[in-house]
Formats: sequence, structure tokens, C-alpha cells
Amino acid sequence: MSLRKLIVNKTMAALAVLFTVFSSVTAFAQETAAATAKPVDMGPVHKSAVFYVLLFLLLCLFIAIIGKALKVYELTQETQGKPEGINWNTVNAVVFALFLLVGLYGVYWEYTVHGSMISHMQEAASEHGKRIDEMFKLTLIITSIVFILTHIVLFAFVYIYRYSNKRKAYYYPHNNTIEKIWTIVPALVLTLLVLKGFLTWRSIFYKAEDPNNRPLSIEVTSSQFLWDIRYPGADAIVGKRNYKLTTAINGLGIDFNDKNSLDDLIADEIVLPVNKPVRFTLASKDVIHSFYMPHFRVQLNTVPGMVSYFEFTPTVTTDEMRTKLNDPKFNYILLCAKICGANHFNMQKNVRVVSEQEYKEWLAAQKPYLTNDLRKAFNLPIPVEAAPAAATEAPADTTATAAKVELDVKNQLALKK
Repeated sequence: MSLRKLIVNKTMAALAVLFTVFSSVTAFAQETAAATAKPVDMGPVHKSAVFYVLLFLLLCLFIAIIGKALKVYELTQETQGKPEGINWNTVNAVVFALFLLVGLYGVYWEYTVHGSMISHMQEAASEHGKRIDEMFKLTLIITSIVFILTHIVLFAFVYIYRYSNKRKAYYYPHNNTIEKIWTIVPALVLTLLVLKGFLTWRSIFYKAEDPNNRPLSIEVTSSQFLWDIRYPGADAIVGKRNYKLTTAINGLGIDFNDKNSLDDLIADEIVLPVNKPVRFTLASKDVIHSFYMPHFRVQLNTVPGMVSYFEFTPTVTTDEMRTKLNDPKFNYILLCAKICGANHFNMQKNVRVVSEQEYKEWLAAQKPYLTNDLRKAFNLPIPVEAAPAAATEAPADTTATAAKVELDVKNQLALKK
């Protein structure tokens, strides 16, 4: 047997492959036994960039070896005068068919795995949230059907019409009917989706105000990495802000020349009465943040130098949602949906939806924004009840005390006008 025949002999090639595999398995078994005897922590190795670079190079080497082996096989077939052994057109067509099956399984996996993650949020806890969910479901259903059908057609055409020297390609340059179908149908579907989104958007941002059910006004000011929440006092109106008035003790820049600012309250959490419309006034002190309450389907950017608004009606109390989810620790939450800095992840506030009576009790316990220090800084009168007690001093003249109380009351009334 000549050297050339020995090299191209299939039996010898098979034996060489078996020998190589046996040697590799033996070496791997020996290394495994040694590692079992003395465990090695590979964590630092797997975390290093060098490991993944070497792994990538090893993969490239493996692909190159496979390519060279196939090239040797083709040259061997050619030297033996045999026809081409591998029909690459068929191989490519089969690979496309496999990709189609894998891709369809991937779509199924996404719907069953990640779809359950989305449904974990349960139903929307606001009136407009239900319309948003309907819009998203409709869009998802239509686009999923189109996505699956078009990819089946795409990969099926690649497989069915792969190259063959037994047939000639048919030249098909144009068809007006097909052009009309794939232009008009997508246009109609997209028009439907755009109109659905537009009408939903208008119903959220252009609501007709009901004079018998005016929304509760709440101001939220964002900054790195905080949410400052201001509630109105007895006048139900949140006072004005002016960034030029921002100081160390007046961090929000509240304008106390506006009488509506005098009774405003500051809060550490957002508490909302159920089935009551709420109007948020949103602003930012530094960079762009995003006011995001996922369970209410509420998201709107807060932009420096610009005031924006979002109005919605919560429909499910915190206790009701805890019962639905069977989770006694559940809470609604306010997040920032912009990557606004290193502590972005920590920019959170607790949100509670309660009954009307619980809301009133909670509101009565909140502290006013206007402190005695701010009154001194803005030359505002200090209320009598906030003045230092004079129990240890000598009894004052009753007439003088009454006159002082009357003067304080007049000052307060003058500021309110």
C-alpha cells in the first residue's frame, strides 16, 4: 500500500480519530481525578478577561480545524476522481431549516418564561392602566403573528428554492398585486395601532376636569438621588416654586410670597386615596429623571427648567393588592427609570393607596414645609403656639397678651390675602 493510499484510507482515518478521542478522554479523566483529590477554586479564573479571550481563540482554532478537515476531505474526493462529496447548498438549506425550528422554540420559550415575568405584575392598579395594557396586548398579538408567519415563509423559501443544477432560476422582476398587498395591509395595521395609541395617550393627558371631583394636587421634585414630595394644606393648592429662592434651608425654592405655600406639607412617602383622581406636578433640580410607578402604568420624565404633569386615578388599595398577590409585604413603589448616576438604583419611594378616611388621618399627621427657621429667614411671623413657653416667667399683663395674639392673627390673615 502506497503512502498516499494509506493517508486517504477511510479505515486508517477512522482509527486515527478513535485514537485521538481515546487519548483526550484518558487525559481528561486523569485531570479530573487529580482535581477531585485536591479541589481547585476556578472562580477567579472564570472572572478574568484572559480566560474568555483564550476560550474565544480556542473556539476559532476548533472551527479552523473543522474547516481544514473538510478541505482535506474534498481534496481526497477530487484525487480519487469522485464527484463532489458535500453539497453545500443543501447543507446551508438544512441549517436554515434548523435555525427556523430553534427560533420558533425561542419564541415559545420567551412567551412561557419571560411572559410569566410580565404577568407577575398582575392587573393595572389605575383606570388608564387598563387601557394601556389592552393597547400593549393588541400590539403584541399582531406583531407576534406577523413575525412568526414572515419568518416561516423566509426560511421555507430558502430551503425549498436552494440552488440545484437540475433547474434554472425563474426571473420574476415585478408583480403589482403582491406590491399592493404588502403595502396596503401593513399600512392599515399600523394605522390601527397608531390610532389606538394616540387615543389612549389623549385620554390620559387631555382629561376633562370634573368640577365635582377635582384631582388631588401633589408636587414631586427629583434630584440626585431623592424624591421631594409636597402636599397641599387646607387650601388644596400647592404653592409656587422659584429656583432662584433655593437655599440651604429652602431646598425646594418655595416662594412664600405666594399665600398658597404657607400651609404646604412635606412627606416621606406618597399616600393616595383610592378612586380619587391625583394630579402630579413634576420637576427636577439637576438632571433628567423619570417618574415611574409601574403598577399604575405611570411614567414621565422630570426635566430641569420644565414642569410636567401626570394625572391618574388609583383603583386598588395596597391591602387589596396584598390580598390578590397573597403577599403581605407587597408595596407600590416609585422608581427612577433614567440612569441618572451611581446611586440611581436607590432612588425609590414607598407608595400607599388607602381609603379616604385613612388618607385624611395620615395627612393630618404630616409636618408643614414652612418651619420656624424659614419664617425667620423670610421675615414671616411665628405663630403663637410655636413661641417658647413662658411658664417660668412672671405673669404678664392680660391686656398686653390679648393684644399680641390679636396682632399675630391679623398678620396671618394679611399674608393669606
